[in-house]
Formats: sequence, C-alpha cells, structure tokens
Amino acid sequence: MIVTLRRGWSIEWAVVFVPHKSAVIEIDCYQVLRELSDYLEADLPPELRLQIERHLNKCNHCTAVYDGMRNIVRLLGDEKAIELPEGFSRRLHPRLVSAAR
Repeated sequence: MIVTLRRGWSIEWAVVFVPHKSAVIEIDCYQVLRELSDYLEADLPPELRLQIERHLNKCNHCTAVYDGMRNIVRLLGDEKAIELPEGFSRRLHPRLVSAAR
C-alpha cells in the first residue's frame, strides 16, 4: 500500500506494509468433528484438509477424537477380528435396552 504524506508544500511517498490474514480460514471443533470421517478416508478438498490438519495440531480434544476414530477404523479393518464368546450378543441386548431407558 502506498500512502501520500504532505509536509509543508512538498509531497513525500511512503510504503506501508499491511499484514494480511492467512488464506486459510480457521474452523472450529464442531466443523472438524463433522468432517473427521471424510478426513480419515482422504475424501476432502485440499483446502478443508489443510484447515483440519492445522486445527488438529493445536486442539488436544479433537486430536484425541481423531486418534480414537483412526484406531477403531484400524481395528475394524483388521482381519484378526476378535471372536466374541458364545451368547455374548444375547446377553448384551437386554443390557443395552435397559441402559437406554
């Protein structure tokens, strides 16, 4: 930005540096958590991916949620699935129903 300064009868020019904001707009935790699934699958536009990466670098809560989701995806994708004991589902269902009440 160039600014004109007047001193007496003479005109002087000065160059003023105006800091500009980063082109990357910050996003909040709600937006990050809403997009984490697509982030894990690398199914986001580059700008949004960069916003999420920057947010995760400074937000411990969202990083913990991301790490948990990533671990679940890894476990579910593992061919060595945990085999549940006989009758587990039959015992679990009533507990879930009573907990929901």
